[in-house]
Parts: sequence; structure tokens; C-alpha cells
Amino acid sequence: MTKRKLLKALIRVQHLPKGMNLLRYSNNKIQTLLLSKSKSLKVSYPSSIMIELTNHCNIKCITCAREYLYGDNMDKGFIDFEKFKSIIDEIHPYVDAIGLTGLGETFLYKRIDEAVDYIKNKSKGIIISCSINAHLPKSIEITEKLIGKIDTIQISIDGIGDVYNQVRKTADYNYFLKNTLGILDKAKNSSTDIMFNMVVLKENYHQMSEMLKLCDEIGVKYLNINPMNIVARTDLDNSYYDYYLSKEFKDEYFKTKELAVKYPNVELTFYDFESPASFKKCRFMWNYFYITWDGFVPPCCAKPFPKEKHFGNVFDQPLIEILNTKDYQDFRQDWFDEKNPEFCDKCFNMNLPAITKE
Repeated sequence: MTKRKLLKALIRVQHLPKGMNLLRYSNNKIQTLLLSKSKSLKVSYPSSIMIELTNHCNIKCITCAREYLYGDNMDKGFIDFEKFKSIIDEIHPYVDAIGLTGLGETFLYKRIDEAVDYIKNKSKGIIISCSINAHLPKSIEITEKLIGKIDTIQISIDGIGDVYNQVRKTADYNYFLKNTLGILDKAKNSSTDIMFNMVVLKENYHQMSEMLKLCDEIGVKYLNINPMNIVARTDLDNSYYDYYLSKEFKDEYFKTKELAVKYPNVELTFYDFESPASFKKCRFMWNYFYITWDGFVPPCCAKPFPKEKHFGNVFDQPLIEILNTKDYQDFRQDWFDEKNPEFCDKCFNMNLPAITKE
């Protein structure tokens, strides 16, 4: 467990639900353990859940699934606030963490501060995070409303300078950096963590170590680096993952890991590049679920397009019923059998080879 996650876990323990909700919370944890031990295909309420407030976005990035075929066909909108509250009303006694994120820019949702307040008023100990691009005129102003309430603001950054502009095609790095510095200033000495997330791809892999240095220079305490998931990229096939085995990538990857010890003020986390590809690297069907802005529950956040696949809609039936439909249980059986579902074709968990140091 990372230092950041440990600190969040301690906060959660200090603010567990009260009264009958504590009993519901405890019973759910016990049920989760028993179901896991018995290798049941059923699940209890998850420890974490992602709720997409919107799938509208103000910029276009080559890493984003919404910019390709599936995105062209998706319905777009903002979650109805009353329906959002109904989701929280169902899950708040059970969950430990809620991520307000998805395919869109979270800060475009005009009631983001009300959404955070509603969760915290229901259960103070729920850890809330959101993901943003820090590229809105009001990014700093919105952040100020959330400081001390939201636990983590994750800022997507897929390059430095011209590389950033190349990956985030309609964005400007200088404007992004100005906003980010303003966000960091607002979050200084608060309980809200600011975290950078970098999707590493052919265009930017050579900047992984530079990104670590940048975090140290401007005061970003957490940096997470993931490979690009091409599961929803209709223009690419699995051969794309071969470049992660290249000497150039591996040299930069291991260099960055080794360099991290020189920057103790930055906690670096990587996707598990060094273990073999397997469906079992994915935990989404067990304890980490995703709800789209219009209420659908797709298999995961990497390909959250209900028209492609979903298990039900939380506006029509309780989430716990959806999580235990026959269709969802069949999906979990594939996990036990290590049988890759067609929906997951091209996901990095099942196709990204393990890398080794030469």
C-alpha cells in the first residue's frame, strides 16, 4: 500500500459510519470476505465506485477513447443531480471511496461542489477524488470551492511543453501550467492532495523522468504513470503494445524508477509493467465499478460505452441487483476461467507483455 493510500485509509477508519449504518457497513465487509473466500460469482457492495458526472469535454486528446468510433456514437450529457443523490443514498453506508470522474471534464459539471458536499454530509469518511484537465478558465476558482472537502484532485498531464500540446491537441501547455500552479497554491497546507496522472505512450515515454522532476519542482506530491489502454481505440491493434518492450522504453522506465529515490517528496506509482498479462490483473468486476452520467453500469472505465455493453441502469433498479445479474456473474466466470471476454479485446491487462530489465 502506498503512503497516500495508507493516509486515506487512516482517515476512513477515523470516520466510519455511525449507528445502523456502521452495522450495514460491517456486515457488507463480512459478506465481501465470505463471498471472496467461497469464490462466489456474486458480490456485495463495492469498496470503491466511479460516478461519471459528465462525458462532455473541452479538449481533444489522442489518449481518450471518446475521440474514436465508440465516442462518435455515444450519447452526451450531465448527470441529473437528483438522480446522483439517489445513487449516493443507496451506496453511502457501504463504500469507502467515490471517484467523480469519467470520459468528460469533471469541472464542467456546474454542481460539482454540491455533489461533494452531499457525499460528505451523508458520510464524512468517504474518500472522494476527481480527475480534471486543469484547462478551464475557472479551474482555479472551482478548486477553491472544493479544497478541504475533496480528498484528491487528479490532474491529467501527458507530456511537458510541445509534447503536451501534441498529445492534448486542442490544449496549450503554458495555459495548463498556469492553471496547475494556481490549483497547487489553493491546495497548499490543506487536506486535499494534488496528483498528476500520466498516460505513457510513444509520443511522451521519453519524458517520464522529466515528469518526476517537474513534480518535485512545482510541489506535486503524487505521480501515477499508466500505459495507454487501446481497448477502445478502433484505429490500433495489439501490436501497439510491442513498443513497451523496446529498449528505449525499458531504459526510461527503469531510469525513472531508480531516480525516484532522489525525490522523496514525490510518491511515484506505476502500472504493474513487470508482471505477465492476464485477465486476473483486472479487478473491475469485483470491487470497483463505474456508473455513466445516464445511469448505466458498463464493465469498466476504459470502455464505458453503454451501447457497446452494460449490465443495467441504476435509475431503473438498485445497483446491488445490477452487480449480481446473470450477465455480470457470467462475466466473472470468465475471470475465474482466464477466458478473455470479447469486450475486453485489446485491453492492456490481457495483452501488455511483462517487461524485464536487461
